[in-house]
Amino acid sequence: MYEHPELRDGLTVYDPVWIPLADGTRLAARIILPANVEEVPVPAVLEYLPYRRSDGTYRRDAVRHPYLAAHGIAAVRVDMRGSGDSDGILHDEYLPTEQADACAVIAWIAAQSWCTGNVGMFGISWGGFNALQVAALRPPALKAIITVCSTDDRYADDVHYMGGCLLAVDMLPWASVMLAYNSRPPDPAVVGAHWREMWLSRIEETPRYSETWLAHQRRDAYWQQGSVCQDFSQIACPVYAVGGWADGYTNAVFRLLAGLTVPRKGLVGPWAHTYPEAGSPGPAIGFQDEAIRWWKHWLSAEDTGIMDEPMLTTYLQESVQPASWYPERPGRWVADAAWPSGACHTEQWYLGAAGLTATVQAPQYPLIGTDLRHGADAGMWCSYATPGDYPPDQRGEDGRALTFDGPPCTEPVDVLGFPHVTLRIAADQTTAMMVVRLCDVAPDGTSLLVSRGLLNLTHRNGHDVVTPVVPGAFMDVVVTLSAAGHTLAVGHRWRLAIAPSYWPHAWPSPEPVTLTLDTANCVFGLPIRMQQPADEAAGQFSQPAGTPVHDCTVVRPDARQRYEHYDQVDQRWELHDENDHGMFSRADGLTYGHRSADRYMCTINDPLSARSICEHDITIGRGDWQTRIVTWSELRCDRQWFFLDNRITAYEGDVVVAQHAHQHRVRRDGI
Repeated sequence: MYEHPELRDGLTVYDPVWIPLADGTRLAARIILPANVEEVPVPAVLEYLPYRRSDGTYRRDAVRHPYLAAHGIAAVRVDMRGSGDSDGILHDEYLPTEQADACAVIAWIAAQSWCTGNVGMFGISWGGFNALQVAALRPPALKAIITVCSTDDRYADDVHYMGGCLLAVDMLPWASVMLAYNSRPPDPAVVGAHWREMWLSRIEETPRYSETWLAHQRRDAYWQQGSVCQDFSQIACPVYAVGGWADGYTNAVFRLLAGLTVPRKGLVGPWAHTYPEAGSPGPAIGFQDEAIRWWKHWLSAEDTGIMDEPMLTTYLQESVQPASWYPERPGRWVADAAWPSGACHTEQWYLGAAGLTATVQAPQYPLIGTDLRHGADAGMWCSYATPGDYPPDQRGEDGRALTFDGPPCTEPVDVLGFPHVTLRIAADQTTAMMVVRLCDVAPDGTSLLVSRGLLNLTHRNGHDVVTPVVPGAFMDVVVTLSAAGHTLAVGHRWRLAIAPSYWPHAWPSPEPVTLTLDTANCVFGLPIRMQQPADEAAGQFSQPAGTPVHDCTVVRPDARQRYEHYDQVDQRWELHDENDHGMFSRADGLTYGHRSADRYMCTINDPLSARSICEHDITIGRGDWQTRIVTWSELRCDRQWFFLDNRITAYEGDVVVAQHAHQHRVRRDGI
């Protein structure tokens, strides 16, 4: 990324700014204003997050917010209620209180003398979620939003459940992140002498989110709240939705474009869970300039030409050798005037003894049993572009699944959209799940994961109801895989793989399951895209740019170890994911460091042995003020219950000032 230190010249930074709410709560904000706003007011954009403006996301914000201000847009970063230096308790994700607070903040910004009254909202992940949720409430001053790596459906596409299956690789890990994050203290230099009271109150009063999430195993009112797909018509302002193929939230971009009726744009690159100007794997793009074009059009009524361009721009990734990390993915940009696109059609393939064929084959009834090692090479559901995140060669996974191969292709094939498979299937247990993977198999046999989908078979009639499986009875189900943008190279072939387990990606069913397919009634649908004239001009972005982080020093660089251990004697398998997220020091002496470790383990033939443990160690300090938070979270099960164990230890210096342990159980509900 090209950095422009000169863009900081003339900007004014106000931090902290206290934004009052009607109930007396104060929210802490940082505001960066362009020059001469006293004479010429400007529009403003809000980023509203629980990740702390002064340390947790400080370096990320520093690249982006001054760049906006340097281009004539006031940048406002607000710590949500219960986070950073703001008052209150953060009781859960995406609550109505969070959204109501945001509406009050937007009204406050619009009323400031330096603001024209036009406000935008943007964010990645949590900030992208609440931008959509707040847009659905229609605060009058909110004129447009940009949502990056977020979702319109909190049950279908978030860290908790996928296809009605418990997302083991992310649910407890993310809950453990928030357990540690919510236990961090405010800064005494900002909030004053009552910082310790605020800190201890957060540790004491903030709930363990994992307990709530596990209590809602179906798509009930809890998940519907904050899922804007419940009624897309509630959103009245323009929406720019952004995602990446290595991210976990890209499906929402396509659903938003299809479901919304407001002016909208979509952008999907090869990236992980990050902003496109820092996009990895590359190519990164000048998304800050793209965002400024969007804001100028909708907040300042300037003709930037952005709405004359195609609705959807996507990056079609090419066949590559599988690897657990790529600095860049080869591919090309394509453009569609609308979504769904008239350039796409569904190609059907039939399953059978000959693999994937264009015609129906003779009936076969193949079986596939549970092997809990299937999923060991799943990679991360939501990658942060960290080495080790991406799914490696899938040949080991394919060997533990039932696979169907197509013929080698004779010309490149472009896929864009949601693959899906209709299956007639039986299971030998009352509770069962399944995973379907789509792979690109090279002539040398290497297998590249392109897409995947999960389905809890007890949710086959909908995610709001549990219908036990009748053992041995065939069921007709549809598994929709995640959206894909991929070009299959000449000589490569498609592989469809089916299995009844995917640990540790998804929590296993309580008993080993054997699935039986009636292949004569199984059809695979592949969304094929034809090249369009507009593709020639697609992807004409500026170079990535931002403002440098000028007042931070790296004290300890990031580091990671991700490794497996398998004991062939007792058939015990473990995956360890150990991360040092580094430490940095700000110019005012504040230091911030974070280490974490996630472990997943099981005995290969015993689903009830599945267990995950997540640990965090966060230090924050300045001079004589030194604090440390250590957390430990565990999830395990038996046939009827999930068992949760969460522990927090807080230190001031070397002294333990708070220590809490919570044990909780939740009944399994068709999972």
